[in-house]
Amino acid sequence: MAKRQFVGQVVNKSSDKTVMILVHQRQRNSLYHKEVLKKKKYMAHDEKNEFSVGEVVLIEESRPFSKRKSWIVLKKVENV
Repeated sequence: MAKRQFVGQVVNKSSDKTVMILVHQRQRNSLYHKEVLKKKKYMAHDEKNEFSVGEVVLIEESRPFSKRKSWIVLKKVENV
């Protein structure tokens, strides 16, 4: 089974080796056929502390690092 990947923006660098990523997803309402913007925050593991607030990054699902952190930051996305 493939691992999920999302592109999001770093909004918080809370503690050592952890960043908070905000992911926007567009969904179409099944009844009204209107696009709705959904937002969700993910805690992701940043091993080298190389990402800062405001950067756009690619995250991937991984093993649990803690209770709420089960994503890992793969790379910085240049063109969005």
